[in-house]
Amino acid sequence: KNEIEQCTKYLDKGQETFVRFYQSLHNFRGDSGLGTYLTRITINLSLNELKRRKRSLSLFFSANILEEKEFDQPDPGNVEDSRDTKEIVQKALQSLEPEFRSVIVLRLLDQYSTKETAEILDLPIGTVLSRLARAQTKLKSILDKLIQ
Repeated sequence: KNEIEQCTKYLDKGQETFVRFYQSLHNFRGDSGLGTYLTRITINLSLNELKRRKRSLSLFFSANILEEKEFDQPDPGNVEDSRDTKEIVQKALQSLEPEFRSVIVLRLLDQYSTKETAEILDLPIGTVLSRLARAQTKLKSILDKLIQ
C-alpha cells in the first residue's frame, strides 16, 4: 500500500510540474532550452514542497500540540514507534469535526498559507485563524487522552 501511495504522489508531482509548465509557457523567453525551463520549474516545485514540509513540522510542534508529554526516543531502526505515533495523530485528526480538521490539514500539513486556506474553504481569514486555534486546542486535548 505504501509503495502505491508513493507512486501516486510522484505521479501527482509530475502532473503538477507539467501543468505549471503549460501555465507559465508564455513567460518563456527562449534564453535557454525548453528542457532547462522545465527543469527549473521542477526544482522550484521541489524546493517549495520541502519548505512546506519543514514549515509544517515546525508549526505542528511549535503549536504545543504535544506539549507536556514525554516520549521515549525511539531507536533509529525502530520504525514501529514512528508508525504508532503517526497512527495516534491520524486517529486524533479523524476525530476532529470536519470544519476543524480541514483547517488543520490545509494549514499545518499541506502548508497552505492562511490566505490560501481561506480561499480554498471560501472563508474569511479571521474565521480560518479562529478555527485553527480552536482546532489546535481540541487536537491537543484529544492527543492527551489518546497518549495516556
